[in-house]
Order: sequence, then structure tokens, then C-alpha cells
Amino acid sequence: MLPVFTAAEMRALDARAIRDLGIPGSRLMDNAGSAAAASITRHLAPIRGKSVVIACGKGNNGGDGFVVARRLRARGAVVRVFLVAGRAEVRGDAADALARWRGRVEEIRSARDLSVLARALDRADGVVDALLGTGLTDGARGLVAASIDLINRTCGREGGRSGVPVFAVDLPSGLSADHGTLLGPTIAASRTLTFAGLKRSLLLHPAAARAGAVEIADIGVAAEETRRGVATWQLEAADARACFPPRERDAHKGRFGHLLIVAGSLGKTGAAVLAGRAALRAGVGLCTIAAPASQQPIVAAQAPEYMTEALPETAARSLAREAKERVLALARRMDAVALGPGLSLDPETQDLARALILEVERPMVVDADALSALAGHLDLLARAAGPRALTPHPGEMARMLAVGIDAVQADRLEITRAVSREHRVALALKGAGTVIGGPDGHVAINPTGNPGMAKGGSGDVLTGIVGALLARGVEPEAALRGGCYVHGLAGDLAAREHGEIAMIAGDIIEQLPAALHALTAAGA
Repeated sequence: MLPVFTAAEMRALDARAIRDLGIPGSRLMDNAGSAAAASITRHLAPIRGKSVVIACGKGNNGGDGFVVARRLRARGAVVRVFLVAGRAEVRGDAADALARWRGRVEEIRSARDLSVLARALDRADGVVDALLGTGLTDGARGLVAASIDLINRTCGREGGRSGVPVFAVDLPSGLSADHGTLLGPTIAASRTLTFAGLKRSLLLHPAAARAGAVEIADIGVAAEETRRGVATWQLEAADARACFPPRERDAHKGRFGHLLIVAGSLGKTGAAVLAGRAALRAGVGLCTIAAPASQQPIVAAQAPEYMTEALPETAARSLAREAKERVLALARRMDAVALGPGLSLDPETQDLARALILEVERPMVVDADALSALAGHLDLLARAAGPRALTPHPGEMARMLAVGIDAVQADRLEITRAVSREHRVALALKGAGTVIGGPDGHVAINPTGNPGMAKGGSGDVLTGIVGALLARGVEPEAALRGGCYVHGLAGDLAAREHGEIAMIAGDIIEQLPAALHALTAAGA
């Protein structure tokens, strides 16, 4: 996993590098700017003769920009440096970097000076944004905000000259390092060259959409040092690959677990079917779907590879309370349980769901309507007889916590961290950049997936994948990490084949073989 920093964690890393590792702040800045310049050189190759405009602020981010300017000029680029401040306002390591630039600096001190910047942008082959860095806590204002708007209108993804790339140094100016919300005017970068590790806002929407492609630049601090004290991470392929090891030649189905899926109701049998098919594609040895008696023939007819069980049902043809003992008996014979897809919100069925969450001894993934049963009853999780993994979307999370969806989305990382830690569960808050948390307070962000997966049934597919991993003995938090990564990867392959608009949940299942092959082949 890759570390994901807050602004405070990044300041702490810089302080440790200076204090404990003996790396002066000026050298850290020089390393950062040099790494950014090397990347820009690659992307603007051949760099010799290219016109590059560098917009700098008065803080350390501007200092990084002065280093970039010096390095690009040494490679033959035609560099113009604009400072949205006066030279006398630049302090500390940034002032040292400015002194080493030894070139012209065009100060932007009034609205009239912006016209000079505008003309330079019109002739630029590339633009470097070094206005504001990780210390920002409020929206950009004044001439900095005006400069951001001018760059966006003129270049990059929002401007009329869309072929002119905008390279953001560390963060697109205007973003907070810590949150996904937009504070005000923000650079729409083509590429962000971030230092030492990822920043939260580069992974959280809508802020992440301003970053373009993200590249991590080395600042000369050892990898093990950058990982110290970090509580937020981004998943990598290797994290998921560990959940899908190669099979031994003498393998048999009993080695890969038996998953019980408790799901379905009148009109919602498709959810049970999707979960079952996904579980089988994800490698579970055996899968049984337990559904209301009247719906069991419908579920059984959809695929020959899983088994089915008919359970007592309510008048509304959802699972009845009296199904509990039968489910408990089935679960004792199996390795894991998936509860919730298409279960219904019938009050009696909701009572059953709560009883099963509390009493089933096997690892369980809880999703969909079973999550709604937890609203007002989250105390059950701490008393549950076995490990629990929850997979809510923002609406389900909001219902469980009795808050608005906006409150959930406002700080997805911290709400996932708090709920996972308080209730001692593994939890995946689904959405753009699914956030996965565990009882130890660490959270991980999943980088795979796309908006085409915002379709009914996609969550049921994830439930089946996670259930398959639990049945094979993978710990709940690892099962969520591996399951979410592969689920998103299959979704990305489905979008490539069908497009984001046309793809459906079944397409994700059909792409699971290709996703697993790509994942395991890459590690071979």
C-alpha cells in the first residue's frame, strides 16, 4: 500500500528528515523541484526550445517552482517565472531557491500585471503551477485566485488551448491537502507531481478530479521513513494479489470454502443470483443460496453451478423470522455467510437479519437490506458471534448512523475510520474511491473502478466476491481490500469493452476472469 498524507503528516515527515536524517530543508526543496523538473522534461520531450511558464507563490510551493525553473532552463527550455507576490515577501528555503534561480522574475502585484501573464500563457508549450501547496486551509483569494482562473481559462483541461499541459507541483493550487471538497478557485491540472507520497485530496472527489494524472516524486527520504505514523493508505495490486494465491496441483473444491448467501425476496431474486455468480467467479469452492421458498426455484433456474435452499417466508415472500434456526444450522456447515442482497425491508425480515448478524458464528459480509436492519442497532456488532465485514453505500451508511448523506460524504475517510474502530468491524464505504477501514483505525482507499459501476446490482457482485474470500479464510479487512480492488478492476475492464454508460452489473462478473488473470499474471 502507498502512504497517503495529511498536511500535518507531511510537515512531520519534513521535520523528521531535517532533524533525524540530517537532510536540510533547502536540499529537500531542491530534491522535490528537481524530481518535478525531470518529470516535466519527459512529458514535454524534447524539452529544448520549449516555452514553459512557471507561476509561483511566495511560500515553499513557490520555492519548488524556482527549482523547477532552474532545472528546466539547464535542459534548454525557455522559462518565464511569474511570482504572485513581491520578491521581498519570499522567505526561508524558498528565498534561497529564488536566489539560486538567478533569472528574471516577473512580479504580479496588480490586476494589470495579469495581462502579461496572459500573453505568456498564450505562447506557452507547458505551464507549471507552483502557487499554493499543502498548507492551504482556506480558498485562494486576490491575485492568486485570479491567476488560477487565468491559467484554467487559457490552458489545461478547462482552457481553450487544451493541448497545453498544466503541471501542478505537489498539489493543484487551491486544494486543501486533507479534504475532497473544493475550497474555492482551483487549478485543473493535466498532471500533478506530488512529493514523497499521495495527499488525501488527490484521491477524494470532487478534489481528485482537479489533479489529472498523479505521479509521486522522490524527495530523497527513505521509503520506510515515509510510512511512519501514516494512518491512511492507497491500495496497490499486490494487496489484492495476496488474496488470490496460485492453486496447488492437488487442489479440490473443499479447500476453497463453502459460502452461504442469505438473500432474495419477491422481485429481488436478481440480487441473490448476482452475488452467487460473483462468488463462484471469485474462486469459492462451493456456494449455496438460501432464499424464500417461493423464490428458490427462480434463483435455482439462473445458474447450475450454485446450490439453493428454500426457507420459510412471510406473506410478502421475504424471509420469515422462523427461518433463523435453519440458517444457523446451514451456517455451521459452511465457512462464511453473505447476508443482505435483495433481502427486503419487511419488518419481520429485518428482525431476522438482526438476529443472524448477532448469532451466526462464521465470518459474515453484511450488505444491502441487512445494513438497513442495523439502523439503531449498531451495538449488535460488538456482540456478534463472529467477524463482520460491512459494505454500505453512502445512503446505507447514513441510515445506519442516522445522519444525512452529505455528512457521510463530507469526510468519507474519517467517518469510515470512526465507525470501524468504534464497532470493531471491517467496513467498506462504497463510492468513488471506496474507503476500507478496520478496528485498528487504519483506512485504505481503493483506486480501481469507474462511474459505469453506478448501476443496480454492482454492490451485490461485490458482496459475492467478498463472501468468497471470507469462505476461503481471508480475514475480513483483507477480504474487503482484495474484493474491492478486483471488483473495481473488473468494472474497469467492463467499461473498456462496453462503455461506462452501457455496462451493467453482469458485465462486471463476466470480466472477473480477465481481472484475476491480469492481477495474478502481473505478479508471476
